[in-house]
Order: sequence, then structure tokens, then C-alpha cells
Amino acid sequence: MATTDRSRERREEIEAILERKPGVREVRDEADRYTVVGAAGRGTYANWLTPIEEHFVCHRNAIPEIADDSWTITFSGGLDGETSVAELTDRFPMVAVAHTMECAGNGRGQHEPETASVQWGFEAAATAVWTGVPLSSVLRAFSDEIPESGWLTAIGGDPGEEGVFARSIPLEKATDDCILAVSINGQSIPAEHGYPVRLLVPGWYGVNSVKWLDELRLMDSMVTEGSLDRPGRHAKWQQEDYRIHPAGETPEPMETIETFDTWDQFESDEIDHPYTFDQNVMSLIGTPDGEDPIRAGSVDVCGVAWAGDDPVERVEVSFDGGEGWTEAERFGPDYAGAWRLFRTSWDAEPGTHTLVSRATDDRGRTQPATIGSPEEGFDSLDSGRYPWNEGGYAANAFLPNAVEVEVEPVE
Repeated sequence: MATTDRSRERREEIEAILERKPGVREVRDEADRYTVVGAAGRGTYANWLTPIEEHFVCHRNAIPEIADDSWTITFSGGLDGETSVAELTDRFPMVAVAHTMECAGNGRGQHEPETASVQWGFEAAATAVWTGVPLSSVLRAFSDEIPESGWLTAIGGDPGEEGVFARSIPLEKATDDCILAVSINGQSIPAEHGYPVRLLVPGWYGVNSVKWLDELRLMDSMVTEGSLDRPGRHAKWQQEDYRIHPAGETPEPMETIETFDTWDQFESDEIDHPYTFDQNVMSLIGTPDGEDPIRAGSVDVCGVAWAGDDPVERVEVSFDGGEGWTEAERFGPDYAGAWRLFRTSWDAEPGTHTLVSRATDDRGRTQPATIGSPEEGFDSLDSGRYPWNEGGYAANAFLPNAVEVEVEPVE
């Protein structure tokens, strides 16, 4: 399809999504490659469950036209057979998974100088309850024996100009808590979220949760160019895009790695350019949202915090732009792979105040304050700044997500 045709189709998709989702807004895409909308405001992040109407959307190719659940998944590479979605849900038990979906590019728009592609602020994160069949059960049913190690490559049914979308995840994750999801928040997955079935990888960046799932393939390595019998540059989404690298560097393809935690990869001698798998620790204040002045007095500050596969150990809130901190209470549902609510009380005095939150995971890793510069590269980690990177991936600095709140005196 010509670029102009795809641009026109993308515009039609965005308009249709905005009509169906009154709780989202369009997000600027410098590269004009993606159909993207995000949460319209901070209020989304004062609640544990994100309504579908407020759930962000991001995809690069056109949404496949799918009439019903006769859509078929093919199994290959040591797996054998195929199944329709209807057969899948009839044959296997159904489970529900709470998952905080976060785009790997969340926070990209906070990089200075600006990077290309979707200029997300904090809008590309949402928590929903996904229902589907355990991936481990499906893999056992379509294989004589599942290897103890290796990779599972998921291929989407949304071919574009550059070829199919393919992502590999380690088998140890695939057989742990992943599901083949067919519904979200109690209803069928909408087309823009992957109808009729998508891979759901709890706690990991959204790029790993392949939509419109077409094929699952067991492999000894991650997907590399030429490793699939598919046309196009199918390995770019694994080996080039969605990898964290300093300015001017090109990631070398790797067949396999043993460290999947994104933050650990920064510290690993094995990996020069981290892959975006497990989410970094992150938090956001939902209320007050800063849109309107509030009255002086006792104010409830509420938000959400998450850390991918790792539990959130502590959340702190500052009412003065990070000079002083108050530990917040974590409350509400507590599920692996999903965010926690937090709250604290603030004795708000008249004036303008900068509110910000920072979270720490159970391994003692705390959100950095700011994002470094291109000149610093990964050395910014030594000074407690998140590395500026050409893809703008996995950013979790807390000061760019601060909210300015105007407090009026009580009359």
C-alpha cells in the first residue's frame, strides 16, 4: 500500500477510535507511522481499573479486517497444528489476568532533544483485566515436549510495507504467566486492541503482547533476519526498534540473552543495547490533576505505581518539586504485573505547588529524577539520570511527570 494510502487509512482509524473512546486524545507522531491515542488526562491514573474507553492505543500497521472468531492460529517450529479462536476457548480453561499495559515508548516526548516517532508523555499506560487461555496449556497441547529453554516467537496478522510484526519472548516467561487473550474487562477485545486474540505478556512492555496473533513458533534463538519464512524485514522489531541505544549507535543482533529485566540489562556485560522486555519502576499522580484550582486544606493525593514483574516496595510523594518527600500508603488490589494504588494526605496552603511521585521496587531500584543528554549516553546512569536514547524507550524519570497545582485560600 502506498504511503499516502496508509496515511489516509491511519487518519480514518484514529477518527473512528476517538469516536468510540471519548476518554482518550490523539498523540503526535513525528514519524507518521503509528495509529496512536492516549489517556486524555490524569484522572485515568487515580483508578485501579482503566475503562476500555480510556485505554491507550498504539499500532503501526493497518487493523486487519476480521469478521468472527474463525481466525486461526498456526503452530510451528516444534509445535504442530492450528486452532481457531472458537476451538481455543472451547478446549482450554479460561483464566483472568490483571496487567498494566505500558508502551515501551511511554515518556518518549520527555526527551530533550526530541526523538522521532510517537511523542508520548505519560498517556501510554493502562490497567485492565484480560481473559483468555493459559499459554502453557496451549503449548503443551501442540507439542510432544516443550524444551526447558529457548524462545517463542509470536507473529501478528497485520502485515505492512516492511513485513510481518514478529516478537520473541523467552520460553520461561511464555510458560509462566502468559495467556492468549480474547477479552478485556469482560468484553471481546476491540479491533484496535487485537481482536479476536492477542498474546498477553504480564508485566512486560506492550510491544511483546502481539496483537491479531497469527502464528506461534518455537525457536532456539530470538527472531533474526532470515529466521522466518516470511517476506520483509521481520526482525527489525526485535533487533533494531525497541532496543535502547545511545545516539549514533546501531544495535548488533543477538540470537539469545539470559537477562530479561530491562534495568538489569543496563548493568549487564552481556548486552550493550538492552531489549525492552520487563517494565521499569514507574509512578504517576492521578489527583489532583492540576486542571483547576483547589481549595486550601486537607487534600487527598492519589495515583498508581508499577514495576513490571517486580513488586512496588515504596511510593513517595513530594509537594515541593522533589525537595521533601512523604511516604504514601499503597492500597487496593495487589496483583503481580499490575499497578498499585497509592494515596497520602496533603495540607495544601495557598500558592502554586509542584507535586510529584517516585516509586521504588522490591530490589531497591528507584525512579531517577530526570532524563540525561545524548552526550552523556549510558553514563548518565552513574549520576542518577535515565539515559537519553534514540528510540526514547523505557523512560521512567519522575520530574517530567510532575503536576502543577494552584491552591486558592478558603474564603
